[in-house]
Amino acid sequence: MNPPSPSAPAVRPASRRRPFDYLIVGAGFAGAVLAERLTSQLGKRVLLVDRRPHVGGNAYDETDAGGVLMHRYGPHIFHTNSEEVFGYLSKFTTWRPYEHRVLACVKGGLHVPMPINRTTLNLLYGLDLEDEAQAEAFLKSRAQPVERIRTSEDVVVSQVGRELYETFFRGYTRKQWGMDPSDLDKSVTARVPTRTDTDDRYFTDRFQAMPAQGYTRMFENMLDQPGLSLELGVEFEDVRDEAVFDRLVFTGPIDEYFDHRFGKLPYRSLRFRHETLDREWAQPVAVINHPDEAIPYTRVSEYKHMTGQAHPRTTITYEFPSAEGDPYYPVPRPENQALYKRYEALALETPDVHFVGRLATYRYYNMDQVTGQALAAFRRIAEREAASA
Repeated sequence: MNPPSPSAPAVRPASRRRPFDYLIVGAGFAGAVLAERLTSQLGKRVLLVDRRPHVGGNAYDETDAGGVLMHRYGPHIFHTNSEEVFGYLSKFTTWRPYEHRVLACVKGGLHVPMPINRTTLNLLYGLDLEDEAQAEAFLKSRAQPVERIRTSEDVVVSQVGRELYETFFRGYTRKQWGMDPSDLDKSVTARVPTRTDTDDRYFTDRFQAMPAQGYTRMFENMLDQPGLSLELGVEFEDVRDEAVFDRLVFTGPIDEYFDHRFGKLPYRSLRFRHETLDREWAQPVAVINHPDEAIPYTRVSEYKHMTGQAHPRTTITYEFPSAEGDPYYPVPRPENQALYKRYEALALETPDVHFVGRLATYRYYNMDQVTGQALAAFRRIAEREAASA
């Protein structure tokens, strides 16, 4: 495959003072989908801005100095069960079929499939479980009853027992979230299934693929619309004071929009160490998890597995979770959700402003979920406009 061209330069409008129907803040999935729909379907004049110097948000990919197509903000694997979402994005990209596989490095260097499946159990314990019934019986013998499942620890221990929890989940989660699974909402580890078959795919969604020319090219195609003006590398505050617009779509952190009136919503961030190696391959699959707490990073990703690029060199990325930096993951704890609800109440009382996306709604959404949320927001806007016409 041919890697995509570098991201197009910012298209600056002749004057921010010309009237826009919508100012959209954030050129990731939520903002880009709404910008495309409002311009192409309703003929709106839209100014789309982002503080980063590129489109695509965290899904941005680029060809690095070594010539390898890589994801600047860690691996982004597209998967969905939504025919609507897949069909919509297919307007802007062709796809490369791709089924994601992950190994976990445990017990001093043993690589086993993740999520846990029958192969994992056989390798880890030297067993010969031959069918799903045997695997299910083995896991049942390890599981420890939990009267009321409230936390991420409860979810895993009740399904597979404490030893497998300690091996695969506790250290990884403590690194990822900066707290013990016993202090995290059950939704965190509930995202990772346990299987009794030998399916080693990380996801089982109906649609699994990668944009054939990369995410950045897909976003550039999406935003190539009459009536859409794009400014990159600018702050919302600067644009808000100067631009003329009727309505606002905000996809950034909701607490930031309201000047942290009730305090900051907690987020986890990530630091990345990218390395280009003078060999064709570095690891057998796209991602290797490192649950051991003694290892400072959580996973290592190799992009050529995902992109299908043929290249004599390869690029890998080490991920280091952090409490500081750009907001990536809302921290799922009851007190944080209660704080968000206070901001949500403010948002509902703010006319002509739509809050859309992971950060604006304080939800741990996948890319397809954010796309679906943005499409639903567009439908509500279109219905409202049709009713008032």
